[in-house]
Amino acid sequence: MDPKSRAFKDNARKALTDDTLASALGTMKAGFRRARAEAIGRLPEFDALRDAGRDLKNHVLDNLDFYLETFEAKVIAQGGHVHWCRDAAEARETILAICRDSGAKTVTKGKSMITEEIGLNAYLEANGVTPIETDLGEYIIQLRGETPSHIVAPAIHLRRPHVAEAFRKAHTQFAADRRLEEHRDFLDEARAVMRGNFLAADVGITGANMMIAETGSTVIVTNEGNGDLTQLLPRVHVVVASLEKIVPTLDDAALVLRLLARSASGQDMSAYTTFSTGPRRPDDVDGPDAFHVVLLDNGRSDMLGTGFQEMLRCIRCAACMNHCPVYGAIGGHAYGWVYPGPMGSVLTPALIGLEQAADLPNASTLCGRCEEVCPMRIPLPRMLRHWREKEFERHLTPKPARFGLGAWAFVAARPGLYRLTTRLIAGALSRLGGKRGHLRSLGLANGWTAVRAMPAPEGRTFMDRWRQGERP
Repeated sequence: MDPKSRAFKDNARKALTDDTLASALGTMKAGFRRARAEAIGRLPEFDALRDAGRDLKNHVLDNLDFYLETFEAKVIAQGGHVHWCRDAAEARETILAICRDSGAKTVTKGKSMITEEIGLNAYLEANGVTPIETDLGEYIIQLRGETPSHIVAPAIHLRRPHVAEAFRKAHTQFAADRRLEEHRDFLDEARAVMRGNFLAADVGITGANMMIAETGSTVIVTNEGNGDLTQLLPRVHVVVASLEKIVPTLDDAALVLRLLARSASGQDMSAYTTFSTGPRRPDDVDGPDAFHVVLLDNGRSDMLGTGFQEMLRCIRCAACMNHCPVYGAIGGHAYGWVYPGPMGSVLTPALIGLEQAADLPNASTLCGRCEEVCPMRIPLPRMLRHWREKEFERHLTPKPARFGLGAWAFVAARPGLYRLTTRLIAGALSRLGGKRGHLRSLGLANGWTAVRAMPAPEGRTFMDRWRQGERP
Protein backbone atom coordinates (compact mmCIF):
# COMPACT_ATOMS: atom_id res chain seq x y z
CA MET A 1 0.00 0.00 0.00
CA ASP A 2 1.55 3.26 -1.14
CA PRO A 3 1.77 5.82 1.69
CA LYS A 4 -0.32 8.96 1.24
CA SER A 5 0.28 10.33 4.71
CA ARG A 6 1.82 13.50 3.30
CA ALA A 7 -1.70 14.49 2.25
CA PHE A 8 -3.09 14.08 5.77
CA LYS A 9 -4.24 17.68 6.18
CA ASP A 10 -6.11 17.68 2.87
CA ASN A 11 -7.55 14.23 3.62
CA ALA A 12 -8.74 15.40 7.03
CA ARG A 13 -10.40 18.54 5.64
CA LYS A 14 -12.27 16.43 3.10
CA ALA A 15 -13.33 13.90 5.73
CA LEU A 16 -14.75 16.61 7.97
CA THR A 17 -17.25 17.57 5.27
CA ASP A 18 -18.44 13.99 4.65
CA ASP A 19 -21.81 13.64 6.37
CA THR A 20 -22.06 9.91 5.60
CA LEU A 21 -18.68 9.29 7.20
CA ALA A 22 -19.68 11.32 10.25
CA SER A 23 -22.81 9.20 10.65
CA ALA A 24 -20.85 5.95 10.36
CA LEU A 25 -18.20 7.08 12.82
CA GLY A 26 -20.83 8.18 15.31
CA THR A 27 -22.31 4.68 15.32
CA MET A 28 -18.86 3.14 15.65
CA LYS A 29 -17.83 5.22 18.65
CA ALA A 30 -20.96 4.49 20.63
CA GLY A 31 -20.99 0.78 19.84
CA PHE A 32 -17.34 -0.07 20.46
CA ARG A 33 -16.99 2.06 23.58
CA ARG A 34 -20.12 0.72 25.21
CA ALA A 35 -19.28 -2.91 24.41
CA ARG A 36 -15.75 -2.55 25.77
CA ALA A 37 -16.93 -0.94 28.99
CA GLU A 38 -19.49 -3.68 29.57
CA ALA A 39 -16.99 -6.48 28.86
CA ILE A 40 -14.40 -5.01 31.21
CA GLY A 41 -17.04 -4.50 33.86
CA ARG A 42 -17.58 -8.25 33.89
CA LEU A 43 -13.87 -8.90 34.56
CA PRO A 44 -12.66 -7.33 37.83
CA GLU A 45 -9.08 -8.43 37.23
CA PHE A 46 -8.81 -6.67 33.86
CA ASP A 47 -6.28 -4.08 35.01
CA ALA A 48 -4.12 -6.77 36.61
CA LEU A 49 -4.22 -8.64 33.29
CA ARG A 50 -3.09 -5.46 31.52
CA ASP A 51 -0.07 -5.26 33.81
CA ALA A 52 0.72 -8.90 33.13
CA GLY A 53 0.32 -8.39 29.38
CA ARG A 54 2.62 -5.38 29.41
CA ASP A 55 5.29 -7.29 31.35
CA LEU A 56 4.95 -10.31 29.05
CA LYS A 57 5.47 -8.27 25.89
CA ASN A 58 8.37 -6.36 27.40
CA HIS A 59 10.04 -9.67 28.22
CA VAL A 60 9.45 -10.95 24.69
CA LEU A 61 10.89 -7.82 23.08
CA ASP A 62 13.99 -8.07 25.29
CA ASN A 63 14.46 -11.67 24.13
CA LEU A 64 12.94 -11.52 20.67
CA ASP A 65 15.72 -13.38 18.86
CA PHE A 66 15.51 -16.35 21.22
CA TYR A 67 11.75 -16.77 20.93
CA LEU A 68 11.73 -16.34 17.15
CA GLU A 69 14.43 -18.97 16.71
CA THR A 70 12.57 -21.30 19.06
CA PHE A 71 9.39 -20.77 17.07
CA GLU A 72 11.19 -21.47 13.78
CA ALA A 73 12.62 -24.74 15.11
CA LYS A 74 9.18 -25.88 16.27
CA VAL A 75 7.55 -25.04 12.94
CA ILE A 76 10.20 -26.98 11.04
CA ALA A 77 9.88 -29.93 13.43
CA GLN A 78 6.13 -29.99 12.64
CA GLY A 79 6.85 -30.14 8.91
CA GLY A 80 6.35 -26.46 8.14
CA HIS A 81 8.57 -23.81 6.57
CA VAL A 82 9.67 -20.40 7.87
CA HIS A 83 10.72 -17.54 5.58
CA TRP A 84 12.54 -14.51 7.04
CA CYS A 85 11.83 -11.31 5.10
CA ARG A 86 13.56 -8.01 5.71
CA ASP A 87 11.06 -5.82 3.90
CA ALA A 88 7.80 -5.73 1.97
CA ALA A 89 9.42 -6.59 -1.36
CA GLU A 90 11.00 -9.78 0.00
CA ALA A 91 7.72 -10.81 1.61
CA ARG A 92 5.74 -10.29 -1.61
CA GLU A 93 8.28 -12.20 -3.67
CA THR A 94 8.34 -15.07 -1.16
CA ILE A 95 4.55 -15.42 -1.16
CA LEU A 96 4.37 -15.24 -4.96
CA ALA A 97 7.03 -17.97 -5.21
CA ILE A 98 4.98 -20.22 -2.90
CA CYS A 99 1.89 -19.60 -5.03
CA ARG A 100 3.74 -20.39 -8.25
CA ASP A 101 5.33 -23.53 -6.81
CA SER A 102 1.86 -24.81 -5.94
CA GLY A 103 0.37 -23.78 -9.30
CA ALA A 104 -2.05 -21.39 -7.64
CA LYS A 105 -4.42 -19.33 -9.76
CA THR A 106 -6.60 -18.06 -6.91
CA VAL A 107 -5.92 -17.52 -3.23
CA THR A 108 -8.35 -16.84 -0.42
CA LYS A 109 -7.28 -14.41 2.29
CA GLY A 110 -8.24 -13.85 5.89
CA LYS A 111 -8.20 -10.30 7.23
CA SER A 112 -4.58 -9.23 7.61
CA MET A 113 -3.17 -5.76 8.13
CA ILE A 114 0.31 -7.09 7.38
CA THR A 115 -0.72 -8.06 3.85
CA GLU A 116 -2.11 -4.53 3.48
CA GLU A 117 1.24 -3.20 4.70
CA ILE A 118 3.17 -5.05 2.02
CA GLY A 119 0.63 -4.36 -0.75
CA LEU A 120 0.13 -8.06 -1.40
CA ASN A 121 -3.18 -8.04 -3.29
CA ALA A 122 -2.06 -5.68 -6.04
CA TYR A 123 1.23 -7.56 -6.40
CA LEU A 124 -0.44 -10.95 -6.76
CA GLU A 125 -2.92 -9.61 -9.30
CA ALA A 126 -0.12 -8.06 -11.32
CA ASN A 127 1.54 -11.48 -11.45
CA GLY A 128 -1.45 -13.56 -12.51
CA VAL A 129 -2.76 -14.72 -9.12
CA THR A 130 -6.25 -13.63 -8.03
CA PRO A 131 -6.59 -12.82 -4.31
CA ILE A 132 -10.08 -13.01 -2.77
CA GLU A 133 -10.75 -11.43 0.62
CA THR A 134 -13.02 -13.61 2.77
CA ASP A 135 -13.70 -11.38 5.78
CA LEU A 136 -16.99 -9.70 4.91
CA GLY A 137 -15.73 -6.19 5.58
CA GLU A 138 -12.55 -6.78 3.60
CA TYR A 139 -14.55 -8.37 0.78
CA ILE A 140 -16.82 -5.32 0.56
CA ILE A 141 -13.95 -2.85 0.31
CA GLN A 142 -12.15 -5.11 -2.18
CA LEU A 143 -15.23 -4.93 -4.43
CA ARG A 144 -15.18 -1.14 -4.06
CA GLY A 145 -11.43 -0.85 -4.73
CA GLU A 146 -10.79 0.68 -1.31
CA THR A 147 -8.45 0.08 1.60
CA PRO A 148 -9.48 -0.61 5.22
CA SER A 149 -10.47 2.40 7.29
CA HIS A 150 -10.20 0.55 10.61
CA ILE A 151 -7.98 -2.35 11.67
CA VAL A 152 -10.84 -4.39 13.20
CA ALA A 153 -13.85 -3.19 11.17
CA PRO A 154 -12.37 -2.38 7.75
CA ALA A 155 -15.64 -1.17 6.18
CA ILE A 156 -16.81 0.89 9.16
CA HIS A 157 -16.96 4.00 6.95
CA LEU A 158 -19.71 2.53 4.74
CA ARG A 159 -23.49 2.34 5.08
CA ARG A 160 -25.90 -0.25 3.70
CA PRO A 161 -26.57 1.51 0.38
CA HIS A 162 -22.84 1.44 -0.38
CA VAL A 163 -22.72 -2.32 0.20
CA ALA A 164 -25.85 -2.93 -1.87
CA GLU A 165 -24.37 -0.96 -4.76
CA ALA A 166 -21.13 -2.98 -4.64
CA PHE A 167 -22.97 -6.31 -4.49
CA ARG A 168 -25.31 -5.49 -7.37
CA LYS A 169 -22.38 -4.44 -9.54
CA ALA A 170 -20.23 -7.50 -8.75
CA HIS A 171 -22.80 -10.29 -8.30
CA THR A 172 -24.52 -10.22 -11.65
CA GLN A 173 -25.46 -13.90 -11.35
CA PHE A 174 -28.36 -12.93 -9.05
CA ALA A 175 -31.65 -11.26 -9.95
CA ALA A 176 -31.30 -7.52 -10.43
CA ASP A 177 -34.41 -6.80 -8.37
CA ARG A 178 -33.40 -8.92 -5.38
CA ARG A 179 -33.76 -7.54 -1.87
CA LEU A 180 -30.56 -6.06 -0.39
CA GLU A 181 -31.55 -4.08 2.66
CA GLU A 182 -31.00 -5.99 5.89
CA HIS A 183 -27.80 -7.45 7.32
CA ARG A 184 -29.10 -10.95 6.64
CA ASP A 185 -29.55 -10.18 2.94
CA PHE A 186 -25.91 -9.22 2.59
CA LEU A 187 -24.67 -12.15 4.65
CA ASP A 188 -26.65 -14.72 2.67
CA GLU A 189 -25.48 -13.37 -0.67
CA ALA A 190 -21.84 -13.12 0.42
CA ARG A 191 -21.98 -16.66 1.78
CA ALA A 192 -23.38 -18.02 -1.48
CA VAL A 193 -20.60 -16.34 -3.48
CA MET A 194 -17.82 -17.14 -1.04
CA ARG A 195 -18.57 -20.86 -0.78
CA GLY A 196 -17.31 -21.46 -4.31
CA ASN A 197 -14.24 -19.32 -3.70
CA PHE A 198 -13.28 -21.35 -0.63
CA LEU A 199 -13.55 -24.60 -2.56
CA ALA A 200 -11.65 -23.34 -5.61
CA ALA A 201 -8.71 -21.70 -3.83
CA ASP A 202 -5.29 -23.28 -4.26
CA VAL A 203 -3.63 -21.30 -1.45
CA GLY A 204 -5.03 -19.75 1.73
CA ILE A 205 -3.30 -16.72 3.25
CA THR A 206 -3.92 -15.51 6.79
CA GLY A 207 -2.28 -13.18 9.23
CA ALA A 208 -1.55 -14.13 12.82
CA ASN A 209 -2.70 -12.49 16.01
CA MET A 210 0.02 -14.46 17.75
CA MET A 211 2.77 -17.00 17.17
CA ILE A 212 3.61 -19.40 19.99
CA ALA A 213 7.28 -20.31 20.44
CA GLU A 214 6.53 -23.30 22.67
CA THR A 215 4.53 -25.18 20.02
CA GLY A 216 5.28 -23.52 16.68
CA SER A 217 1.59 -22.62 16.40
CA THR A 218 -0.03 -19.54 14.90
CA VAL A 219 -3.28 -18.07 16.23
CA ILE A 220 -6.04 -16.13 14.52
CA VAL A 221 -9.21 -14.69 16.02
CA THR A 222 -12.30 -14.10 13.86
CA ASN A 223 -16.05 -13.78 14.20
CA GLU A 224 -17.04 -15.20 10.83
CA GLY A 225 -15.22 -18.52 10.52
CA ASN A 226 -13.68 -17.39 7.25
CA GLY A 227 -10.20 -17.74 8.69
CA ASP A 228 -10.74 -21.44 9.39
CA LEU A 229 -11.98 -22.12 5.85
CA THR A 230 -9.10 -20.09 4.42
CA GLN A 231 -6.46 -22.19 6.16
CA LEU A 232 -8.13 -25.61 6.16
CA LEU A 233 -9.49 -26.08 2.63
CA PRO A 234 -6.63 -25.05 0.29
CA ARG A 235 -3.65 -27.30 -0.26
CA VAL A 236 -1.26 -24.64 1.03
CA HIS A 237 -1.59 -22.36 4.05
CA VAL A 238 0.60 -19.24 4.20
CA VAL A 239 0.79 -17.23 7.43
CA VAL A 240 2.13 -13.68 7.16
CA ALA A 241 3.14 -12.11 10.47
CA SER A 242 5.44 -9.42 11.83
CA LEU A 243 8.20 -10.36 14.26
CA GLU A 244 6.67 -8.92 17.42
CA LYS A 245 3.60 -11.20 17.32
CA ILE A 246 5.53 -13.96 19.13
CA VAL A 247 4.64 -15.12 22.65
CA PRO A 248 6.52 -17.79 24.62
CA THR A 249 3.83 -20.30 25.68
CA LEU A 250 0.20 -21.37 25.33
CA ASP A 251 -0.50 -19.86 28.74
CA ASP A 252 0.86 -16.53 27.51
CA ALA A 253 -1.39 -16.74 24.46
CA ALA A 254 -4.38 -17.29 26.76
CA LEU A 255 -3.44 -14.13 28.67
CA VAL A 256 -3.37 -12.03 25.51
CA LEU A 257 -6.67 -13.52 24.32
CA ARG A 258 -8.37 -12.42 27.55
CA LEU A 259 -7.32 -8.86 26.76
CA LEU A 260 -7.78 -8.81 22.99
CA ALA A 261 -11.47 -9.43 22.29
CA ARG A 262 -12.65 -7.37 25.26
CA SER A 263 -10.61 -4.41 24.06
CA ALA A 264 -11.44 -4.84 20.37
CA SER A 265 -15.13 -5.70 20.13
CA GLY A 266 -16.34 -5.98 23.71
CA GLN A 267 -16.59 -9.77 23.55
CA ASP A 268 -15.35 -12.06 26.29
CA MET A 269 -13.82 -14.12 23.47
CA SER A 270 -14.14 -13.93 19.71
CA ALA A 271 -16.47 -16.45 18.03
CA TYR A 272 -13.53 -18.35 16.53
CA THR A 273 -10.05 -18.69 18.03
CA THR A 274 -7.98 -20.99 15.85
CA PHE A 275 -4.55 -22.51 16.51
CA SER A 276 -2.63 -23.86 13.51
CA THR A 277 0.36 -26.11 13.98
CA GLY A 278 2.05 -27.28 10.80
CA PRO A 279 0.60 -29.11 7.80
CA ARG A 280 -1.89 -31.95 7.94
CA ARG A 281 -0.61 -35.12 9.61
CA PRO A 282 -1.52 -38.64 8.41
CA ASP A 283 -4.37 -39.03 10.93
CA ASP A 284 -5.80 -35.50 10.51
CA VAL A 285 -9.20 -35.24 8.84
CA ASP A 286 -8.47 -31.87 7.25
CA GLY A 287 -5.81 -29.23 6.88
CA PRO A 288 -3.28 -28.09 4.27
CA ASP A 289 -0.58 -30.23 2.72
CA ALA A 290 1.97 -27.44 3.18
CA PHE A 291 2.37 -24.82 5.91
CA HIS A 292 4.48 -21.68 5.44
CA VAL A 293 5.16 -18.83 7.86
CA VAL A 294 6.43 -15.57 6.36
CA LEU A 295 8.08 -13.50 9.10
CA LEU A 296 8.26 -9.80 8.24
CA ASP A 297 10.61 -7.24 9.77
CA ASN A 298 9.97 -4.15 7.61
CA GLY A 299 11.51 -1.72 10.07
CA ARG A 300 10.52 -3.29 13.38
CA SER A 301 14.05 -4.32 14.33
CA ASP A 302 15.07 -0.67 14.05
CA MET A 303 12.50 0.19 16.73
CA LEU A 304 14.08 -2.14 19.30
CA GLY A 305 16.14 -0.34 21.90
CA THR A 306 14.64 3.05 20.98
CA GLY A 307 12.01 5.25 22.56
CA PHE A 308 9.45 3.56 20.30
CA GLN A 309 10.08 -0.06 21.30
CA GLU A 310 6.96 -0.09 23.48
CA MET A 311 4.84 0.39 20.35
CA LEU A 312 5.73 -3.21 19.47
CA ARG A 313 3.57 -4.36 22.40
CA CYS A 314 0.49 -3.50 20.30
CA ILE A 315 -1.96 -6.39 19.79
CA ARG A 316 -4.03 -4.55 17.12
CA CYS A 317 -7.24 -4.30 19.14
CA ALA A 318 -8.08 -0.77 17.89
CA ALA A 319 -9.25 0.40 21.32
CA CYS A 320 -7.11 3.53 20.93
CA MET A 321 -8.80 4.61 17.71
CA ASN A 322 -12.27 3.70 19.02
CA HIS A 323 -11.77 6.27 21.79
CA CYS A 324 -9.76 8.89 19.88
CA PRO A 325 -11.55 12.20 19.20
CA VAL A 326 -9.44 12.80 16.10
CA TYR A 327 -10.06 9.39 14.52
CA GLY A 328 -13.71 9.74 15.53
CA ALA A 329 -13.95 12.93 13.46
CA ILE A 330 -12.03 11.98 10.30
CA GLY A 331 -11.95 8.18 10.08
CA GLY A 332 -9.10 5.96 8.97
CA HIS A 333 -8.51 6.85 5.32
CA ALA A 334 -7.36 10.35 6.21
CA TYR A 335 -4.20 8.92 7.78
CA GLY A 336 -3.03 7.81 4.36
CA TRP A 337 -1.54 4.41 5.18
CA VAL A 338 -2.33 1.06 6.75
CA TYR A 339 -2.54 1.97 10.44
CA PRO A 340 -4.81 4.85 11.49
CA GLY A 341 -5.57 6.45 14.83
CA PRO A 342 -3.12 6.93 17.71
CA MET A 343 -1.31 3.63 17.19
CA GLY A 344 -0.85 4.45 13.51
CA SER A 345 0.37 7.94 14.29
CA VAL A 346 3.20 6.36 16.28
CA LEU A 347 3.86 3.28 14.15
CA THR A 348 3.64 4.81 10.67
CA PRO A 349 6.55 7.29 11.05
CA ALA A 350 8.68 4.44 12.41
CA LEU A 351 7.95 2.19 9.42
CA ILE A 352 7.85 4.60 6.47
CA GLY A 353 9.86 7.53 7.84
CA LEU A 354 8.96 10.73 9.64
CA GLU A 355 9.44 12.71 6.43
CA GLN A 356 6.50 10.79 4.92
CA ALA A 357 4.26 11.05 7.98
CA ALA A 358 5.23 14.13 10.00
CA ASP A 359 1.63 15.36 10.26
CA LEU A 360 0.35 12.21 11.96
CA PRO A 361 1.90 12.71 15.43
CA ASN A 362 0.34 16.18 15.43
CA ALA A 363 -3.12 14.71 14.77
CA SER A 364 -3.78 14.30 18.46
CA THR A 365 -5.22 16.32 21.31
CA LEU A 366 -2.91 14.43 23.71
CA CYS A 367 -5.97 13.85 25.88
CA GLY A 368 -4.47 10.52 27.00
CA ARG A 369 -7.58 8.45 26.34
CA CYS A 370 -5.64 6.11 24.04
CA GLU A 371 -3.18 5.16 26.75
CA GLU A 372 -5.99 4.87 29.27
CA VAL A 373 -7.77 2.17 27.25
CA CYS A 374 -4.77 0.37 25.73
CA PRO A 375 -4.72 -3.23 27.00
CA MET A 376 -0.92 -3.27 26.77
CA ARG A 377 -0.51 0.09 28.52
CA ILE A 378 1.42 1.57 25.59
CA PRO A 379 2.35 5.21 26.40
CA LEU A 380 1.04 6.56 23.10
CA PRO A 381 0.87 10.27 24.09
CA ARG A 382 4.50 10.21 25.22
CA MET A 383 5.63 8.70 21.93
CA LEU A 384 3.53 11.16 19.93
CA ARG A 385 5.32 13.99 21.74
CA HIS A 386 8.64 12.29 21.04
CA TRP A 387 7.86 12.26 17.30
CA ARG A 388 6.96 15.95 17.50
CA GLU A 389 10.33 16.66 19.06
CA LYS A 390 12.06 14.76 16.26
CA GLU A 391 10.02 16.65 13.69
CA PHE A 392 11.22 19.95 15.15
CA GLU A 393 14.84 18.75 15.38
CA ARG A 394 14.82 17.72 11.70
CA HIS A 395 13.31 21.06 10.64
CA LEU A 396 10.22 19.33 9.27
CA THR A 397 7.88 21.62 11.21
CA PRO A 398 6.39 24.36 8.97
CA LYS A 399 8.22 27.67 9.21
CA PRO A 400 5.30 29.62 10.73
CA ALA A 401 5.02 27.07 13.52
CA ARG A 402 8.77 27.13 14.14
CA PHE A 403 8.71 30.93 14.25
CA GLY A 404 5.79 30.92 16.67
CA LEU A 405 7.43 28.40 18.99
CA GLY A 406 10.69 30.33 18.87
CA ALA A 407 8.95 33.60 19.71
CA TRP A 408 7.04 32.02 22.57
CA ALA A 409 10.22 30.42 23.97
CA PHE A 410 12.04 33.77 23.82
CA VAL A 411 9.26 35.53 25.76
CA ALA A 412 8.60 32.66 28.18
CA ALA A 413 12.25 32.59 29.23
CA ARG A 414 11.99 36.25 30.39
CA PRO A 415 9.36 36.53 33.17
CA GLY A 416 9.06 40.31 33.09
CA LEU A 417 8.62 40.39 29.33
CA TYR A 418 6.21 37.44 29.53
CA ARG A 419 3.95 39.21 32.05
CA LEU A 420 3.96 42.42 30.03
CA THR A 421 3.26 40.66 26.74
CA THR A 422 0.43 38.52 28.06
CA ARG A 423 -1.14 41.57 29.75
CA LEU A 424 -1.09 43.53 26.48
CA ILE A 425 -2.36 40.63 24.38
CA ALA A 426 -5.10 39.70 26.84
CA GLY A 427 -6.34 43.27 26.90
CA ALA A 428 -6.30 43.60 23.13
CA LEU A 429 -8.09 40.30 22.55
CA SER A 430 -10.66 41.14 25.20
CA ARG A 431 -11.53 44.33 23.34
CA LEU A 432 -11.67 42.50 20.00
CA GLY A 433 -14.05 39.91 21.45
CA GLY A 434 -16.36 42.64 22.70
CA LYS A 435 -19.82 41.66 23.77
CA ARG A 436 -19.68 38.44 21.77
CA GLY A 437 -17.06 37.02 24.09
CA HIS A 438 -15.33 35.20 21.24
CA LEU A 439 -13.13 35.86 18.22
CA ARG A 440 -14.17 34.97 14.68
CA SER A 441 -10.75 35.55 13.13
CA LEU A 442 -7.30 35.79 14.67
CA GLY A 443 -4.28 36.18 12.41
CA LEU A 444 -1.90 33.30 13.01
CA ALA A 445 -4.72 31.30 14.62
CA ASN A 446 -6.96 31.32 11.54
CA GLY A 447 -6.55 27.55 11.29
CA TRP A 448 -8.51 27.39 14.53
CA THR A 449 -11.04 30.17 13.99
CA ALA A 450 -11.91 28.98 10.47
CA VAL A 451 -13.92 26.11 11.95
CA ARG A 452 -14.70 27.23 15.52
CA ALA A 453 -14.96 30.34 17.65
CA MET A 454 -12.08 31.17 19.98
CA PRO A 455 -13.14 32.42 23.43
CA ALA A 456 -11.81 35.90 24.11
CA PRO A 457 -9.82 36.59 27.31
CA GLU A 458 -11.78 38.38 30.06
CA GLY A 459 -9.20 41.16 30.18
CA ARG A 460 -6.85 40.48 33.08
CA THR A 461 -4.20 37.78 33.24
CA PHE A 462 -4.05 35.11 35.91
CA MET A 463 -0.91 36.71 37.36
CA ASP A 464 -2.65 40.08 37.68
CA ARG A 465 -5.70 38.56 39.36
CA TRP A 466 -3.52 36.58 41.76
CA ARG A 467 -1.50 39.68 42.65
CA GLN A 468 -4.71 41.54 43.42
CA GLY A 469 -5.75 38.87 45.89
CA GLU A 470 -8.26 36.93 43.83
CA ARG A 471 -8.25 33.20 44.51
CA PRO A 472 -10.06 30.35 42.74
